[in-house]
Amino acid sequence: MPPKQILLVEDNPDLLELTRAALLSGAADSDIDSDIVWARDGQQALDYLWARGPHEGRDVNEQPALVIMDMHLPRLSGLQVLQQLREHPLTAVVPVVMLTSSREPDDVRACYRSGANGYVAKPVAFAQYRQKVACLRDFWLGVNETAPCQ
Repeated sequence: MPPKQILLVEDNPDLLELTRAALLSGAADSDIDSDIVWARDGQQALDYLWARGPHEGRDVNEQPALVIMDMHLPRLSGLQVLQQLREHPLTAVVPVVMLTSSREPDDVRACYRSGANGYVAKPVAFAQYRQKVACLRDFWLGVNETAPCQ
């Protein structure tokens, strides 16, 4: 079985590395094989998912098994990207989990109303961060059945 893909949308390189490390930690023990693709901002995420610009020619019918996205991104916010994903037939059913520092009830509500499949506040302690991200990986790639794109 080919590896399942995760699109990680994060503008902070340090948090990217922490998240990658958390996604990869214990993956060998869980029998989940995954590839991680990184987008630095909301526009890059949309370009990747919709096979535009540098990603032209990518098979748009092969969407990630999971998008993990920060809310606070340059160019297009995570919320704007989420809203556009839900309006487009190629990405309407792609699972999206917001992984963000905000614990504001209005942000949580806005993400769920816009179609987020999950909302996780980033813990400050790395051990907790790693545990939460590993749980996301295990559920979305190991337990959940992803809907076909079309």
